[in-house]
Amino acid sequence: MPSVAHRGGGRGRRTMNEINMVPFIDVMLVLLIIFMVTAPLITPSLIDLPSVGKAAKQPDQIIQVVVNKDESLQLKVGERPQSMPLKEIAPAVLRAQAGKPAGTTAVVISADRNVKYESVVKVMDALQRAGVQRVGLSVQLAK
Repeated sequence: MPSVAHRGGGRGRRTMNEINMVPFIDVMLVLLIIFMVTAPLITPSLIDLPSVGKAAKQPDQIIQVVVNKDESLQLKVGERPQSMPLKEIAPAVLRAQAGKPAGTTAVVISADRNVKYESVVKVMDALQRAGVQRVGLSVQLAK
């Protein structure tokens, strides 16, 4: 049987070591054009913030709930502050408002600047769930 000669000079199939960048560039250019066309159409949303006004009539009595730096609570009725937990604040405020005409007693929540917002909201929520009228926040005006 005659031997079959192999051709040594033929090249086999080699893997490509290069990444074809043309499709990637095409996709990026299309995305760039889409973003350039849609960017002017997107308008930033405007937030209509409420304005602060003065009450027509000042309340006769102010009950102050103070949230300290360590998130402990104090209730000030008049000049005497009393420390108490959150679950006792709402009943104490309702007792202080008892017997007074509606709307004549305001409840003001004062909190330290470094207190978590969540703590203030918990106090406000507890007061509103108990049916306390005229709950507000104490703020310091910027200088």
